[in-house]
Amino acid sequence: MLMTDNEGPSKPTNNFRKGALVRVNRTAFLESIEASASDPQPPEYIFEGPGELLIIKGEYCQVRWRKPAPDTWLRIDQLETWQNS
Repeated sequence: MLMTDNEGPSKPTNNFRKGALVRVNRTAFLESIEASASDPQPPEYIFEGPGELLIIKGEYCQVRWRKPAPDTWLRIDQLETWQNS
C-alpha cells in the first residue's frame, strides 16, 4: 500500500528552536492521551513556565524546567511560547 502525503506523520506546526522558552498549553495537554498516563493533577509550574527546550526530535521536545524537577518530553503541539507577564 502506498502512502500519500496526507497519510504520513504530522509535521510540527510550531517553529520552536533549541533554547526557546515555553510553557505547556493547559487545554492541549489535559485533553491528550499523555495526560491520562501522568499524575492526575499535573504540577502548576508546567503551565506557568518558563521551561527551556533542550532537544527537538520530530514532534517531541525535551523541556528543562527552572525547578528541581526532571526534564520532560512533551509533544510540540502541547507547547506554546512563554510570555513574561
